[in-house]
Amino acid sequence: MDDPSFKYSRAATQTQTCRGPAEHKGHCTMAEKSAKPAKRLSSDSNSHEGAAAGEISALEEAFRKFAVHGDTRATGKEMHGKNWSKLCKDCNIIDGKNVTTTDVDIVFSKIKGKSVRTITFEQFKEALQELSKKRFKGKSDEEALQEMYKLIEGKGPGLTGVTKTVSSPTVSRLTDTSKFTGSHKERFDASGKGKGRAGREDLVDNSGYVSGYKHAGTYDHKVQGNKSS
Repeated sequence: MDDPSFKYSRAATQTQTCRGPAEHKGHCTMAEKSAKPAKRLSSDSNSHEGAAAGEISALEEAFRKFAVHGDTRATGKEMHGKNWSKLCKDCNIIDGKNVTTTDVDIVFSKIKGKSVRTITFEQFKEALQELSKKRFKGKSDEEALQEMYKLIEGKGPGLTGVTKTVSSPTVSRLTDTSKFTGSHKERFDASGKGKGRAGREDLVDNSGYVSGYKHAGTYDHKVQGNKSS
């Protein structure tokens, strides 16, 4: 005959054994739940870092502006030699003393590949590093490069000198009001300024003076002067 106390202790042990996995399973479930937000935060931080990496710098933005200047088919990823020269002029990299136009052309030919006519953004930075040593001689390589970046960041291609008016004898003759005749002559005064409505319409003069009289408007002043005397 079995001992009742032994049965009770055996049953309690089985009960504890059965509860053990359930409690462990519940504990794991809570751990997994607490781990999920951490995983989601990690994903959010990675996406934020990716967005920050996708933003272009002020230097690259300036590079793209000059790269597409004057070329509707340009993508902004590569820059031609003429746009490189324009960037160096507009951003004052060419100072006429330490850096000249010849220096700019030599560096461009050195940096670009032999079979291509353009440079990429990475090659563009290499070219700036080459010129920075000549442009800022009294500074370290890193300081000179940073000073070079400051000259370019936030800049864009200027339009100064792009469009120039051409002086033509034919245009000058057609716009010279002193040589106008007929009704066209009546539309301008002696200085060449347009008379406006008076030059286009026949306005009635009710002043009482003959047309073209030089002393028009002086009669009233004379009469008042005689009365006062």
